[in-house]
Formats: sequence, C-alpha cells, structure tokens
Amino acid sequence: MAIRERLSGNEAIAIAMKQINPDVVAAFPITPSTEIPQYFSNYVADGVVETEFVAVESEHSAMSACVGAQAAGGRAMTATSANGLGLMWEVLYIAACSRLPIVMACVNRTMSGPLNIHNDHSDSMGARDSGWIQLYSENNQEAYDNMLMAHRIGEHPDVVLPVMVCQDGFITSHAIENLELVEDDKVKAFVGEYNPEDYLLNKDNPISVGPLDLQGHTFEHKRQQAQAMMNAKKVILEVSEEFYKLTGRKYELFEEYMTDDAEVVAVILNSTAGTAKYVIDQFRAQGKKVGLIKPRVFRPFPVDEIVEALSKFKAIAVLDKADSFNAAGGPLFTDITSAMYAKGVFTPKVVNFIYGIGGRDVRSDDIEVVYNEILNIAATGKVNSVYNYLGVRE
Repeated sequence: MAIRERLSGNEAIAIAMKQINPDVVAAFPITPSTEIPQYFSNYVADGVVETEFVAVESEHSAMSACVGAQAAGGRAMTATSANGLGLMWEVLYIAACSRLPIVMACVNRTMSGPLNIHNDHSDSMGARDSGWIQLYSENNQEAYDNMLMAHRIGEHPDVVLPVMVCQDGFITSHAIENLELVEDDKVKAFVGEYNPEDYLLNKDNPISVGPLDLQGHTFEHKRQQAQAMMNAKKVILEVSEEFYKLTGRKYELFEEYMTDDAEVVAVILNSTAGTAKYVIDQFRAQGKKVGLIKPRVFRPFPVDEIVEALSKFKAIAVLDKADSFNAAGGPLFTDITSAMYAKGVFTPKVVNFIYGIGGRDVRSDDIEVVYNEILNIAATGKVNSVYNYLGVRE
C-alpha cells in the first residue's frame, strides 16, 4: 500500500535517493538544490543509508567524484542547479562519453548572469547536448517518480548513459504537495542492484576509463554514444510501463491533455504545464477546443511520436523557459519545428513564446494570451510573429 505524504520537491528527491541507497553521493550546495544533499546527509549521519557522502569543494569536484565512483563500479548520485551545473560542464561530457550512468537531480534555475536564484530552464537546456538523458517533472510526484526510474533507464545495457531529472526551482522544489511514496522494499526490488560489466576495480578484467582517444577511435565512440541515446527511448517506455504496474501511475514520452478533439495546443515543460491545464479547463467551459502537450523526455528527443501527435492540430504554441539567443527561437521550439520539417509535416502553424526568464511570474492570464493567439491563427491562417516574448516589458 502506497505511503501518502506531504513533501516539497527537494524532500521527495532526497527520500527517493534514500530508498535507492546509492554507494556514493557527492555534492556542493547551491540554491535551490541545496536541500537535497542537506536532507540526504542527515540520512547518512543517522545510519539510515550505507552511502559514502563526499562533501566536495565545488560542483566540478562533485561530478568528478561521481565519475570516479561510477567508474569504480559504484552507483553515484548528485544534485545541483544553474551555475553549479555550469561548473560541472567539462565533466558532464566526460561522464556521458565514458558511459557512466550517474543520476543527477537538476533543480532548474536561471544561469548567471545577471545573478539570479530563481527558476527558468537555461541551465538544463544549456546542457541538452552533453549526452545526458533528460527527464522533466511537472510536480513533486513526477520528480520523485522520475528519480526512481532514472537508474533503471541509465543502467540498462542498451543505454549506459547518465540521467538528469529536472524540476522547477522553488516552484516545485520548495512547494509542499501531497504525493504517494512507494514502499522501501518495493523501491529496492524495482531499482535492483547495480552490477556493471566493466569497471575499474574488476580484478578479473582491468580497464582504464577516460584515456586519450584520438582520430583513430573518437568518431566510433561518439557514434556508439549516439546509438545509446537512440536506444534510450524504448528503454524509457519499458521502465515506465513496469513502474505503472507497480504504482498505477502512467508515464509516456510526453503527456497529452485534452487533445482528442483540440484544434490548437501549447507545448510546455515542467510546472507551467499545470497552469496551462487550469486555463484549458476554463477555455473548454467556453467551448474552445484547446489542449496541451507536456514533454517528459527531452533527451532523447521523441521525434516520431511528438510529430505524429502534433500533426493533427491547426496551430501550435511552443513555450520555452529559456532562450537560445540564436535570433530564431528557444530550444524546445527549434527541436520541434526541425522534427516536423524532417518528417514532412508542414500544415500546422507553429509559433514560439519565450517566457518566465529569471523567475518572472507566469499567470493564468499570460497563458490565456497564448491560447487566444493560436486560436486566432487557427481561425485566420495568419501568423503575425513566430518568435515572441511573453510577459516582458518591451
């Protein structure tokens, strides 16, 4: 029987980590993710877990310690945000190319500068091409559930890649919500033991990790890494189905809300999807056929599935809580439009809204602006502007 609790998103992540009981957690504090290693260090001090907690001098060191622990055959975890993720940058690529399935809680916060401790997605979006699987979470329950699934996904022999579980800083990380926890014994059985085939401390098959790799092999190794990311999509669905059988909570590559008869949809990551659902309910009461696509998996990007889902609508708004500074649109928008073009889907009109940068409040009336705009596009066929900013003083 599931355990009902009231927890913040950070507490939920820390409890998931406690239930997983990793071999090593290495972390350095940074707002708004600091509470995760803080809570977890209490479990270590109290002897609740068997984990070696490494209090390092920087986030670069935190990821480096995780790389060393995972390469040695252990299960390693960490948590960070924003500039902490930025300081890890070099080692993110090393973890991915070395095929080390480290799991990281990324509590999304805007990247400096200017210095800002509040939420947007510029940190994880900046790392989207580093080779890490990325799972996004609308609320505390999803953050907890994604964390329980992360090791199963990353450690699968067809994948062997690190996994980043993202949630919105302060909005979910510090907000208390009702959620259902899985019992400890069931988590242990679901996650299982980590038994890598190759690791540094295997005396029967000694290896090196991270050696010099020049023209003769780098391309092939990167191609293998790319194939692993392609394989991850199938594995994510398999693990999610097994999790559904365990908990009754269903997860796909993305969630569709009120899309069966919708004429227009918005595509939104993380907590703002909840605001959009509220607006959709209001618009539906007025007879307006609007819906939502909420991606859960951003890396690997579910090209075929998301294009099929989006192809039936008249107009689409893609909302990005990060800007690419490419003068063309945000990262989610450019991935979606390139996927649609590659698959030969040109009918829906697609527009982009950059929103919520630096923690700017996103209210229901902001989302109403988006839906009114795409309803007008669907009715007239006219797009006034593709690349837009929502809620900014111009």
